[in-house]
Amino acid sequence: MAHGRIVQISVSPGGVPKLPVPSARVTELGLEGDLHRDMEHHGGPERALCLFALEQLRVLQAEGHSVSPGAIGENLTVEGLDWGRVTPGSRLELGAGVLIEVTRYTSPCFNIKKNFADGDISRVSQRRHPGSSRVYARVLRTGSISQGDTVRLVNPAPA
Repeated sequence: MAHGRIVQISVSPGGVPKLPVPSARVTELGLEGDLHRDMEHHGGPERALCLFALEQLRVLQAEGHSVSPGAIGENLTVEGLDWGRVTPGSRLELGAGVLIEVTRYTSPCFNIKKNFADGDISRVSQRRHPGSSRVYARVLRTGSISQGDTVRLVNPAPA
């Protein structure tokens, strides 16, 4: 599906879990109020936002992992998209005009190890489990977003 919605917007003063907020301003560097402890591996314009699919979280929960929106560091938990088509180069429109472009898949971080029943963070590695990774995105058009806003895949990867 090319349309979905924002289930949760999450921020933190640095680290995980990221906690829900009802709305946020999206800048070139990500969500206002969201900070990173490790700027070498997180944040910056090419990693301004981290997104993950609620459907993928549910799969992980069914496998016995203690994950929930924001728990493993994503800023935006979305649902209703064909997550396999959310790939580097894909563009998504959030709400009434925020435009982002997926830059790459995230690398699992040891800080989320406690969320996995077996401690195996590679469960969210694109290389080991294709389609199960979070993604990073750059912001092409800033603005404000709210929980429940539409997410539209405007140039998805081929099916």
